[in-house]
Amino acid sequence: MATRVCTRGSCTIVPRSCDTITDATKGSPVLTFGSRAFPPSATLVMAIINRTPDSFYDRGATWDDGPALDRLDRVVAEGADIVDVGGVKAAPGTEVEPSEEVRRVAGFVAKARERYPDLVISVDTYRSEVARAVATEGADILNDAWGGRDPQVAQVAAEYRLGLVCTHAGGVEPRTRPHRVRYSDVVADAIARTVSEAERAVDLGVPRDSIVIDPGHDFGKNTRQSLIVTRGTPDLVATGWPVLMSLSNKDFVGEVLDRPVGERLVGTLAATAVCAWLGARVFRVHEVAETRQTLDMVAAIAGTAQPRVSVRGLA
Repeated sequence: MATRVCTRGSCTIVPRSCDTITDATKGSPVLTFGSRAFPPSATLVMAIINRTPDSFYDRGATWDDGPALDRLDRVVAEGADIVDVGGVKAAPGTEVEPSEEVRRVAGFVAKARERYPDLVISVDTYRSEVARAVATEGADILNDAWGGRDPQVAQVAAEYRLGLVCTHAGGVEPRTRPHRVRYSDVVADAIARTVSEAERAVDLGVPRDSIVIDPGHDFGKNTRQSLIVTRGTPDLVATGWPVLMSLSNKDFVGEVLDRPVGERLVGTLAATAVCAWLGARVFRVHEVAETRQTLDMVAAIAGTAQPRVSVRGLA
């Protein structure tokens, strides 16, 4: 049987065998965050917990500590490997001073760490002041979603031996929407910028096995550019750096299917399955249970995981 493999716009017919299904995970590194180590075949769910009153997705549902802790308990029960805590929404809006961002996230990180000592905790921030504050409260990962705009974030990660997410945002200012952004090759640009940040982080002292790269869907990109970086997943994986995908309910999904926020789960899961098949390792999501099932199904088809139950045709 043969399959059509498309990379960066060119397609080739190649044989498909059981051996080639798992090529994407061959040579992938173990991922280490905090006290946890994840094997190359593992696909990880990073659950989003918004500590903002104006999130595009939940409109402040986890702004207060009680609902936020309830969501923490729920996503852990549903199979989240990582929780990603954010105190500033990505879109334009009311200015949030660093001190206010610290107030929103640092105390919650401390509570989450006390509640789940072995849980991997990430904080979505592009500010080194916030990074340092959450590092002292027990965070394991700094998720820098704006492409290293504050170079001190990576230095904090090195100082505290934390993980780091190096994201492509095309050089745009944080919390701005893209406007007629042009790339001669958006995948090449994503690779060049994220790999450069990852290599710089290693030079600073961030553990190599704690760094992932993220092509940054919607960040500095229109919908077509986000689709192109999705198709470019094999090229991102081929860099040797583990790839994180933040696809959940984003505008590129909404525009492809003409669906508002709240009706984008099917499109998100379709994109998730494709990226997992192509070798992405970490998925930042709102809907944990559905994502976990999607990733487990892909892994079973790929032969990197076994069915949880196997009785059909055996009795």
